[in-house]
Amino acid sequence: MTNPLPEFTQFRVEFQDNGLVHFIFDAPRSMNVFSNKAIHELAAFAEWLHRADDVKGVVVRSGKANGFCAGADLTELGVAYEMIVAAPKADRFDIAFNHFFPLSHSIRRLETAGKPVAAAIAGVALGGGCELALGAHYRVMTNSRRAMLGLPEYAVGLLPGAGGTQRMTRLVGVEAGLEVLLLGRTYQGQEAVDAGLAGEIVEEGEEVAAAERWLLSDAAHCTQPWDRADHAPLPHAAIAEPIERHRARELARMLGHEPAPIAIIDCVEFGLIQPIDGGIRAEMSVFSALISRPEPRNMIRTMFLGKQAYDKAAKDGTIPAAVTAAQEAVTAAVAAAVAETPALRTALVGGAADGTAPVQTRVGADFWVRGQAVQMAALSRLSAACAPLVADLDETEMLQLDHALARSGTIPAYLGGTKGLSEIV
Repeated sequence: MTNPLPEFTQFRVEFQDNGLVHFIFDAPRSMNVFSNKAIHELAAFAEWLHRADDVKGVVVRSGKANGFCAGADLTELGVAYEMIVAAPKADRFDIAFNHFFPLSHSIRRLETAGKPVAAAIAGVALGGGCELALGAHYRVMTNSRRAMLGLPEYAVGLLPGAGGTQRMTRLVGVEAGLEVLLLGRTYQGQEAVDAGLAGEIVEEGEEVAAAERWLLSDAAHCTQPWDRADHAPLPHAAIAEPIERHRARELARMLGHEPAPIAIIDCVEFGLIQPIDGGIRAEMSVFSALISRPEPRNMIRTMFLGKQAYDKAAKDGTIPAAVTAAQEAVTAAVAAAVAETPALRTALVGGAADGTAPVQTRVGADFWVRGQAVQMAALSRLSAACAPLVADLDETEMLQLDHALARSGTIPAYLGGTKGLSEIV
């Protein structure tokens, strides 16, 4: 072979006698996630594939039994966040865009390499894993309950940044796509076939053979629907109604405080009226502004890291008594603060009162509450009241507490629990 293969540590490449190549995601950890190293290796493979004239097609599959890919490495994402916010404000957008766009670009290069690509999905394909699968020209899923496609980034205050907002909505439509992006809808089994996300459903263990069968058939192709000669971007009028309906629902739910749902809707609205190459860059532009904000960091901490810590302890029956006591005490302190300053409910502290109107329809440059003297004074008093209640908790216990407070609606996740409150004030 005249085209030398790059070296890989997160993937394996296996050449088959039938002219196909298996590109196997098998990171040296328990679950496949997109680390920076994995992203750069995907980029190297995509560039190699552009010059691999003797390759008939590619099967993208997992080397693990527990899933295809679970998404991003959120620990590395947290490190990237700190790097971005440590930079001068004028530099943050460019730093974020250049740091995070390589995954989106790599998937785009994979789908335009001129070789048919089939994804064999036998487990969860969520977040970046789903985005990688959507970059294939054909998807085979097993009938296992573990095999699913979804984009749950909204739950931790983020949005899919590797083409997910663009490919999902182009494949299943704006309405269903926004349900995936904003409501956590996932696709499995025949429903995935009916929606156009999967080409076929097979028994476990048959997905690789089915992917190969398609790649070697007359039906195999290497052109995505959005790259066909007759494809045209949608006019805005065609997407306006579902866009505004979902926007109204999200604003009523979180009163305009969480930037991710509004940002996701913006990605769809700005992206679908452009060709795909413009759409994925519009998506990354919105992502780059979002990742520079504190809300995603707070939500990752409370709703991912905190949830992991809380659920593990709950499963084992080992939630510390100190955490339970602190939750009760902080809940009482929040109730007292809201009774003293009912306007705190406009920031979702203590839960929004029925009929509370959104405080903003577009997320500003900072927390809305920072511009509100009455609410900020009340939050400062609340933070001071909470400080002695949590002073003796260790880091894991603080994660458990702040997740419990967010889950109960006592202190919303976007504010980051008691730890986030102390930083805001």
